[in-house]
Amino acid sequence: MREVTGRVAVVTGAASGIGLALARRFGTAGMKVVLADIEQQPLDDAVAGLVTDGIEAIGVVTDVSKADQVAALRDRTLDAFGAAHVVCNNAGVGSGGPMHEVPLADWEWVLGVNLWGVIHGVRTFVPLLLEQGEGHIVNTASIAGLTSVPYMGPYNVSKHGVVTLSETLYAEMTMAGGAVGVSVLCPGWVNTRINEAGRNRPGAAPASAAAETEQGALMREALDSMVKSGLDPAEVADMVLDAVLENRLYVLTHPAWSDGITRRVEHIVGGENPPVAFLPTT
Repeated sequence: MREVTGRVAVVTGAASGIGLALARRFGTAGMKVVLADIEQQPLDDAVAGLVTDGIEAIGVVTDVSKADQVAALRDRTLDAFGAAHVVCNNAGVGSGGPMHEVPLADWEWVLGVNLWGVIHGVRTFVPLLLEQGEGHIVNTASIAGLTSVPYMGPYNVSKHGVVTLSETLYAEMTMAGGAVGVSVLCPGWVNTRINEAGRNRPGAAPASAAAETEQGALMREALDSMVKSGLDPAEVADMVLDAVLENRLYVLTHPAWSDGITRRVEHIVGGENPPVAFLPTT
């Protein structure tokens, strides 16, 4: 898309973090914005903040792991604004620990939001964008979708899935004529509330295996520190808008981490076992 002014953006996970930054950035670019989130009060507060700043916005409470709720989000968008042009499948949660110890409920929760949420968004909104003859899908993955860090199994699996889903969708949309663009956002550490994702864990799901051990507590402290020192979400939102306008697939927020991605590919092509490494801190 070369022009977004007057168009409509839909953003999931929009009550905070990257999602709220995306909603605000699209709004300041002249777009009408639909914010979706599972948390009612934070969503209401986010919408009110945008409206106060002169952005035309509405909120729709949505559990992206449920196909019918994503369909309802589309319908509410059309009722309010008559179209959707940029759709950001951004909602995400995290859980970790040794993979063989992570509760099944945590696997289902993380994959339900991070991967199935994107699948539902694509299946629901892409037909609309194709019918309109224009639009852009932005799927939020992670640097964890391009690397394989220990003790992050559910998150890694979900984000690798989002990357290949996006690459496949990009190929299909290009073959269909290119009217619908695709971007996959692979951020590194960003100052969001992803480290507090457990606040939205379904009531039936037990606490993450990682949180039940001393090692898990140390991992949590390290994660909290790295998240808090991460990029301002507004910087990430600027990168995403640029990618939409330039019809660019990959959005990597931390160029310094590209060497790790390159080494991973080199080990794969060379048939070599990879070194065990953690994500860099800067």
